[in-house]
Amino acid sequence: MLLAWIQSYDPLGSAWLSPLVAGLPILLLLGLLVLEVSAPAAALAGLGSALVVAILVYEMPAPMALASAGYGACFGLLPIGWIVFSAVFLYHLTVRTGQFEIVKRSVAAISPDRRMQALLIAFSFGTFIEGAAGFGTPVAISAALLIGLGFRPLYAAGLALIANTSPVAFGALGTPIVTLAKVSGLDEMALSQMAGRQLPLFSLVIPAWLVATMSGWKGLVGCWPAILVCGGSFAAIQFVTSNFHGPALVDVLGGVGSMVALAAFLRFWQPKEAWRFPDETDPAPPSTALREPKDPADQDSQGPRSALRFGASEGPGNAERPLGAREVIYAWVPWVVLSVMVFLWGWPSVKNALNGGTSAAPNFLAGKTKFTWDVPYLHEQVYRSGRVASKSSDSEPADQPEKAQFDVNWLSTTGTGIFLAAVLSAIWLRVAPRVFFLQCLETLYRVRWALLTIACMLALAFTTKYCGSDATLGLAFTRSGWLYPFFAPMLGWLGVALTGSDTSANALFGSLQRITAEQLGLNPILIVASNSTGGVMGKMIDAQSIVVAAVATEQPGSEGQILRFVFWHSLVLASLMGLLTLLQAYVFPWMIPSA
Repeated sequence: MLLAWIQSYDPLGSAWLSPLVAGLPILLLLGLLVLEVSAPAAALAGLGSALVVAILVYEMPAPMALASAGYGACFGLLPIGWIVFSAVFLYHLTVRTGQFEIVKRSVAAISPDRRMQALLIAFSFGTFIEGAAGFGTPVAISAALLIGLGFRPLYAAGLALIANTSPVAFGALGTPIVTLAKVSGLDEMALSQMAGRQLPLFSLVIPAWLVATMSGWKGLVGCWPAILVCGGSFAAIQFVTSNFHGPALVDVLGGVGSMVALAAFLRFWQPKEAWRFPDETDPAPPSTALREPKDPADQDSQGPRSALRFGASEGPGNAERPLGAREVIYAWVPWVVLSVMVFLWGWPSVKNALNGGTSAAPNFLAGKTKFTWDVPYLHEQVYRSGRVASKSSDSEPADQPEKAQFDVNWLSTTGTGIFLAAVLSAIWLRVAPRVFFLQCLETLYRVRWALLTIACMLALAFTTKYCGSDATLGLAFTRSGWLYPFFAPMLGWLGVALTGSDTSANALFGSLQRITAEQLGLNPILIVASNSTGGVMGKMIDAQSIVVAAVATEQPGSEGQILRFVFWHSLVLASLMGLLTLLQAYVFPWMIPSA
C-alpha cells in the first residue's frame, strides 16, 4: 500500500524550467503529429515521455504513475472509443444500404451550396449533438456526414472541429458550467449568464469563420444573409436561454433553432452561385471514399424496400430522379433515431434510471448496469497542494484526496445509445443479421488503431493530471498581473487542449481561477467563466478530437495534417476571447452579472 503523495508544482525550483519540462510530453506529441509521424506512434511517444517526467521529475511513485496511465487508457476506450465506434458503424450501415445517397441528395435539395451544407451539418446539427451528448460525439457524427456528402476529407474534419467551439462551454446539458460552479463555489446561474454574454458574439463569428475557411472572403460575401440567419438565430437563443433559464438546454435549443431557421430561410433565398470545391464538377457528387463494395447479401437484407427500389445510387438515371417525400423520410429515420437516442441518453433522469436508480430508490437495473472500481495505487492517494487546492501555502495539501474511480456504466454511456440507434436502424432498413455483424466487425477493424491512439492520448492526459504537471503549466499563466484577464481564457484553452474536455478543464482550473481573480482584485465571475469560454477554443486541437475527426473521415495517418489545418484557427479564436475578457474586465464591466 502506497503512502499518500502530495503534488509539487515547481519540482525544479525554477519559474520557467518547471513549466518547460511539464510541457515536454505535449510538445513532443504535437510535434510528432505535425511531422506526420503516425498517430499511434506519436501517442505512445507522448505517453512514454509523460511517464518519465512524472516519475523522474515530479517524483511520483512508479506504480501510481502507471495506474494513472491505465486509468486514462480505460477512460479512452469507454466512453470515448465506444462513442466513436458506434457513430462510424451507424454511418457505414446507412452507406451500405444505399440510404445515405438519399440523405445526401435531400441535403443538396435544401441547397447544393457546400457553404450552406457546412452550416447546417457542422454548425447547427453538430451543436445539437454537443448539447445532448458531448464527449467528441458531434465531431464524429458531423465529420462522417460531411465526408458522405462529398466534402474533401481534410475539410470535413477541419470544419467539424472548428464548428465544435462556441457550443462546448455549455456542453452536454450544461455539464461544464455545473462542474465549474461546484469547483469554484460560485453561483451556477451567474456563471451561465456570464458565458451567455461572451459566447453569442462568437456564435455570430463562427459560421462566418467556417465559410471563409472554405471559400475565402469572396465566398463569405456571397452568402452573408444565410450566415446572419444561422449565427444570429443561434446567438439569440444562446443568450436568452443562458441568461434566463440556465445552462442545461442552451445548445439543444440553439442547435435545433438555428437548423430550422436556416432551412426555412433557404426555401426563399439561395446564393446566386452554388459554391463547390474547385475540383468538383457535379453539384452533388457521389462519395467514392467511403463507398462500400456490394455484398450479395445486401439486396436480400433490404426486402421490398431496397436501395434499388428507391434508386439510391444505381445508375445516372436514377440519381437524377426527383425524390419523393416517403423515401426521404425513410432514409432519414436512422439519423432521427440517432438524435432521439443521444438526447435521451444525455438526460439526467434517463441516465440515472439506466444506471439503476439511486441508493434510496433503486430500480430493477441496480447492480447490473453500473460498476465502479477504485483504481489501485491511485484512488485517494494523490493530494493537490497550494493555490490549486485552495490553500495559502504551496506545500499545504488539500483537505480531500483526488478520487480515481472507473465507472463501467455500459448501458447509460452515450456510445450504447448510438449503438442501439444502429440496431434500430438496421431493423428499419431490413439489414440481415449476417450483414449487420459483418459490418460491425469491419468497422471495428477499421478503427482499431484509432482506438489504441485514443487510449494512449487519454493515458497521457491522466498522467499529467495526477502528477501535477498540468497545474504547473496553469500556474505559469497566473504570473501575468493586470493582463491576467487576457490569459485566463488561455488557461482554459490549455486545459481543454490537455484533457480534451471543457468539463475536465473546469474541474482542474476552476478553483485556481477564482483564487487568482480575488488576489488581483478582479471579478471572479468573469475570470472563472472565461475558463470555460476560452476552453472551447482548445477543443479543436486536443489530441482526442483530432483522432476522432481522422477516424470519422477515414484519414488514418493524417492527424498531423488536420492539426496544422485547425491550429491557428484555435489560437486566434482563443486570443480573441482573451481580448473580450480583458475589455469586459476594464472597459465594459457592466456586462458582468452580479452573483
